[in-house]
Amino acid sequence: MKITFFLKKYYFFQTLFLFKSLIGFTQNTNSVVAHRGAWKAKNLPENSIASLKQAIALKCKGSEFDVHMTADEVLVVNHDAKYHDLEIEKSTYMQLSAFKLSNGEKLPTLKEYLKAGKNGYTRLVCEIKPASNTERGRVVAQKVVELVKKTKTKEIVDYISFDYEILLKIRSLDPMAHLQYLTGTKSPAELEKDKIDGLDYHFSVFKNKPEWIAEAKSLGLSLNAWTVNETKDLDWLIANNFDFITTNEPELAFERLKLSPTQTNWKLVWSDEFNYNGLPDDKKWGYDVGGHGWGNNELQFYTEKDANTAFVKNGILTISAKKQKTESKDYASARLVTKTKGDWLNGKIEVRAKLPKGKGTWPAIWMLPTDWEYGGWPESGEIDIMEHVGYEPDTVYGTVHTKAFNHSIGTHKTGSFFIDTPYSEFHDYGIEWDQEKIDFLYDGKKYFSFKNTKKNFQEWPYDKRFHLILNIAVGGNWGGKYGVAEDIFPAKMEVDYVRVFQKK
Repeated sequence: MKITFFLKKYYFFQTLFLFKSLIGFTQNTNSVVAHRGAWKAKNLPENSIASLKQAIALKCKGSEFDVHMTADEVLVVNHDAKYHDLEIEKSTYMQLSAFKLSNGEKLPTLKEYLKAGKNGYTRLVCEIKPASNTERGRVVAQKVVELVKKTKTKEIVDYISFDYEILLKIRSLDPMAHLQYLTGTKSPAELEKDKIDGLDYHFSVFKNKPEWIAEAKSLGLSLNAWTVNETKDLDWLIANNFDFITTNEPELAFERLKLSPTQTNWKLVWSDEFNYNGLPDDKKWGYDVGGHGWGNNELQFYTEKDANTAFVKNGILTISAKKQKTESKDYASARLVTKTKGDWLNGKIEVRAKLPKGKGTWPAIWMLPTDWEYGGWPESGEIDIMEHVGYEPDTVYGTVHTKAFNHSIGTHKTGSFFIDTPYSEFHDYGIEWDQEKIDFLYDGKKYFSFKNTKKNFQEWPYDKRFHLILNIAVGGNWGGKYGVAEDIFPAKMEVDYVRVFQKK
């Protein structure tokens, strides 16, 4: 009876210790993993103890490092299979340690690295590199797990590898270890079946297979992406609530986290990152088609599923207006719509775009009601997130149209801003819309706000769902006010991404 009592007491305190350890780490709500430590900003050696300590000082969620085993079975931390032209597998630690890192450190052993990494905040993300053969890889995995246990760092170490057999070996040794696969070839369902805890894939894998994000979350798997150094990619992963984002730029990642809509209770509900080639995704985009002037005496014919006027390549949607005889019109263009494929009441819309240049162009990023419940235009409303006319090359507008406020009677409500680089650089155009107001944003900064008067639908029809439209018009009452230059075609609007958020 006494033995049973003491065993129960022992396991209780072991469980309590593990629980407290995990609670300590759950307080780290950021997703930033420093790739090979935080080395870049301070010009530290990658995979050094100094870069590890810098990652801990920054309070990164994790610090990633790489492990090999020497010929005399010493586990060392280094990325490449060679160190100073010596093959690590075929060299002794004494041979390798004769060469110092750039800051004077010796090549760190895993034991030294784990001891230096003990902390209450930053996880140690241990990448076990593939060995020269499967059996050696399993031996390395076993020795790493044993050393982690011996150094009492089990509660703060996660394991990642490109070698699936290494992960399976770790699982056989430690049922509680957190494992993530790196190669990017297995679906979440396959990983879950083999008791692998998460996906740690290059970010392009998730962009090409975005359905894996939702699938992983539904299965309770963790999501990590590597190696993410560009602002737009960081923003997208943060918006998708990735658990880990591995980066060479942890300082930038922290900046993007602070600025992310997710930090103010927004949730990404719809997006197109244009990570495919060909026609726009017909699950997300439809077309308005025709050449009847569209109420503005416009000169173009809007085509449908025409690669000459709307095409995705190299991560960019290009909408082109061309001098091309199409039915009764001399110009062709495209007008993409999300109607019935993306319709929202309230939200935050972000569209990153580069605008077409030339007198006579009239590009727009805007919204119309999906159901027209208050009647035809302008009764049911219009939201012009971004409008630009080519004869004003330094100005962009944001406007609303309602029955009470519209350009036909000269009462429309509009704001504008000056822009130096609408044609040479991408900029963010957006709105934040709730039932109190619609704020118009340029590169994240508000420049105009339309407030709900709370009188009637004639002034505020924005309590119904709207859809998004992207197009380039040619000429028209506004765009063609000073004619159309004939030497500007094809005129192109390039779109980097479209993102829609709503409050949680």
